[in-house]
Amino acid sequence: MADKKNGSGAPARARTGPSGGRPLYAAVDLGTNNCRLLVAEPWGKTFRVVDSHSQIARLGEGLHETGRLSDAAIDRAMDALHAIRRKLRHHGVGRVRCIATEACRKAANGMDFIRRVHEETGLTFKVIGAKEEARLAAIGCHDLLAPPAASVMVIDIGGGSTELSHLDASTARQLGLKGLLDRAPILDWTSLKLGVVTLTDAFAALGEENAWPDMVSHARQTVAAWPGLEAAKARLVADEGYLIGTSGTVTCLAGVHLNLDRYRRDRVDGSWMSEAEGLATIERLRSLGTQGRAKLPTIGEERAPLMPAGCAILFAVWEAFSGSRLRIADRGLREGLLLSMMYGKPGRRRRGGRGGRRGRAPQSQQEGQA
Repeated sequence: MADKKNGSGAPARARTGPSGGRPLYAAVDLGTNNCRLLVAEPWGKTFRVVDSHSQIARLGEGLHETGRLSDAAIDRAMDALHAIRRKLRHHGVGRVRCIATEACRKAANGMDFIRRVHEETGLTFKVIGAKEEARLAAIGCHDLLAPPAASVMVIDIGGGSTELSHLDASTARQLGLKGLLDRAPILDWTSLKLGVVTLTDAFAALGEENAWPDMVSHARQTVAAWPGLEAAKARLVADEGYLIGTSGTVTCLAGVHLNLDRYRRDRVDGSWMSEAEGLATIERLRSLGTQGRAKLPTIGEERAPLMPAGCAILFAVWEAFSGSRLRIADRGLREGLLLSMMYGKPGRRRRGGRGGRRGRAPQSQQEGQA
């Protein structure tokens, strides 16, 4: 593969994928709770995963009270990002896009943190808006749009916000991936100020058992305040639609519902859960308490304290769309990023693969030589 230049103008050589000849791409998602990396190579009309990394950093911890990223949260995030930088360097990834979401959008010192990340790791993050976050999550779930559903509601429960995207599934299937990338047929969307970290923090003083009804009540009120809710509910019923859940909350819930003795993406991704099954699993998780949930192989100690908040959000959304089935997506924003970089419009691909404010880390190709 010909030498390229990174964003600083220095020559660099990017490695190709395991099959040879195909360039490597990477998507980095810095969320309010998790920091995630996905490295992949183009494969047909999709991609093949080469490596991945997910580390709970709780960047948004305390943000609800202070409006700032705490020193401890920043240190955890920096540790995760240094680990990601080492993986990018190991693989010599040539095209990287790094995005940050709600915590960095909201925090008064969010941009100071982004600058520090660039200075210490060379990774250049773009803080994306909630609409772009919703669009990318919908794209990442594109091959879970099963007929005869004419529309679906994609639920992305994050650490600091929850995005709901009402997607025209019929049009998306007709257009295929390329058409979806050019213009995702989103009928309506909203970003709810509900996230597993911020909701946990907001009611932490009450204790888990006492906090549950208040968390559910707050989530219900927030969902009900969406002006487009009633129209979306009516159309989803008319369209024989269903819900698609993409988040750690949903995949963990599915792992417990399936009684897995270890997490298995091949069992979870694309699986279905009825409302009754989902609510029964939520009740089971609540009854176990934090210590009991931590012992479950598909949850663990780090996610156990956050599950009640995630379940409260899902409970409120599911209640609003009562009767709908939920399809589980172990995919979402990172996958949408990769597909957009690989197969999207040239302008969008360039922004994902070049250095600068909107693109990848200027040093990522240079790292491949080290």
